[in-house]
Amino acid sequence: MRHNILYLLVILSAALAACAPKQKTQNQETDEGKDRGYIVKAGDMAPDFTLLLDNGETFTLSEQRGKTVMLQFTASWCGICRKEMPHIESEIWQRHSENDDFVLIGIDREEPAEKVDLLKSVTGVTYPIAYDSLGTVFRLYALPEAGITRNVLIDKDGKIIMLTRKFNEEEFTALCKKIEKNIQ
Repeated sequence: MRHNILYLLVILSAALAACAPKQKTQNQETDEGKDRGYIVKAGDMAPDFTLLLDNGETFTLSEQRGKTVMLQFTASWCGICRKEMPHIESEIWQRHSENDDFVLIGIDREEPAEKVDLLKSVTGVTYPIAYDSLGTVFRLYALPEAGITRNVLIDKDGKIIMLTRKFNEEEFTALCKKIEKNIQ
């Protein structure tokens, strides 16, 4: 009888252990961060850069201090980008484009201007897109082999406050809320 009870306790312990949430080690958290491909993190000062926008203007990140800035890394060949961009247009750009405390630019990765124009036409976005034809700016934020779409949200002091990767509705909603909170 005692043997059966002991046997049941061992099985029950094993079953409970299998169902319990796993605790992350520091290395697991670091490895997951690497999977996202960023070389920057929330709390870092956003690396400065200057790029030409599709409207002919020059954009310099450091000149935007005092504003909340969203950078959206994209490319015409990225299917997830094409899915996300209309959401950025309607849920972020159309809501905040008149707010002088908010700036949004897309940054097209390693493509000529003609591809950027086609991407805007296909996705219907009206927010400005910068040309990063050599991928130089992308490599300030992410590993060269890292994918897109990805968004970087920067606060009024120039610090990164949120990083997203791919298009996840829950993460996108959190991004929208963080923008709202930071431009008030």
